[in-house]
Amino acid sequence: MITVFYDGKCSLCSKEINYYKTIANPKNFTWIDVANNPNHLKLIGVNLSDALMQLHVLDNKKKLHVGVDAFIIIWGNLRFWRILSFIVSFPIIKQIANLLYKKFAERRFAKLPHCQLSLDR
Repeated sequence: MITVFYDGKCSLCSKEINYYKTIANPKNFTWIDVANNPNHLKLIGVNLSDALMQLHVLDNKKKLHVGVDAFIIIWGNLRFWRILSFIVSFPIIKQIANLLYKKFAERRFAKLPHCQLSLDR
């Protein structure tokens, strides 16, 4: 079972995750909204602000993946998305994707009030 830890208070994040939920095999995924239920983060030893900053995924072997690596795990287990997972896994593409995702995540985090509040916890 793949466990996805996502920001359910972010409208963009929720929209994307809700789309994945509609196409994913429910037997393959557990979806955890950490913004509304941060207690599950104890399972992976991640603080709330880090979990809100970037997507986190526990794979079938309980290995933690963050950011682009987390998306690669999700996409690799979704029909029609496997090709994107394969493409983004190429080193140069992955480096570029990591850079772009990190910039996006930092901007998103800075804009959302609930993310800023997580810094106080």
